Amino acid sequence: MSKCLVTGGAGFIGSNLVDALVAKGHEVVVIDNLSTGKKENINPQAKFHLLDLSRFEDIKPIFQGIDYVFHLAAFPRVQPSIQDPIFSNEMNLTCTLNVLVAARDAKVKKVIYSASSSAYGDQDKMPLVEDMPARPLSPYGLQKYVGELYCRLFTQVYNLPTVCLRYFNVYGKRQALEGAYCLVMGIFVSQRLKNEPMTIVGDGENRRDYTNVADIVRGNMLAMESATVGQGEVINLGRGHSYSINELAKMIGGPSVNIPARLEPKESLADNSKAKKLLGWEPQINLPEWLEGYKKEMGLK
Repeated sequence: MSKCLVTGGAGFIGSNLVDALVAKGHEVVVIDNLSTGKKENINPQAKFHLLDLSRFEDIKPIFQGIDYVFHLAAFPRVQPSIQDPIFSNEMNLTCTLNVLVAARDAKVKKVIYSASSSAYGDQDKMPLVEDMPARPLSPYGLQKYVGELYCRLFTQVYNLPTVCLRYFNVYGKRQALEGAYCLVMGIFVSQRLKNEPMTIVGDGENRRDYTNVADIVRGNMLAMESATVGQGEVINLGRGHSYSINELAKMIGGPSVNIPARLEPKESLADNSKAKKLLGWEPQINLPEWLEGYKKEMGLK
């Protein structure tokens, strides 16, 4: 078994990954500053360090003896990065550089970087393929894309194995239902729980590729285990099926109201053939079926 470090291991995706690594028998170390993560999310069998990745000298010793680094910590979401691009840059780029330097110095076997489909921005063709030129529409999208370039550079210059996984609209266990980092599904569910109408941005015809966190976690594990990746590859992790915001609202059920549109991609839809080829990864969870169980769990009819 391996010793794994998960940055952002108290967050939504990170804590699910930590659980899966622990279940497989790996020794897991978590670094999180709890700015968006929750201490109660952290698996009790993982060793937790309350640290900020922007403080390089503080985090560097934690990387000693680590085999694999999963870098999930970030200042997530588009709108907060537009409102505060300087802080967003510090969290998403400076911290990523610190992680890569610390991993290089500790001679870790591989860094698995959590990238984002927001790097694509608005594209003329669907589905989205990894070799399309990046067209980010926000500081967040740009920063996550530059993080990919840093990973590839560290592989080329320092022989640090890296792989970049572009996530598409992740939902599932422990997803946020409140706060600035809440995704549309969490916002809708929260509004329904409060008996408020769901707020649909624009005409609601924007489409998104919703991917379950369990599938994302499995992709990370495969990227760690795979001997075929480690050269800074960029790989989509997406369901390969998109739903409009209106369709999502209908699946959740209840009244809705439209609010003004904002600048965002019209559609995201992953071509996941590269993940199938390089990782043997295929998504297993369908949104409509999962939502039915989730609604019952949350007490929504």
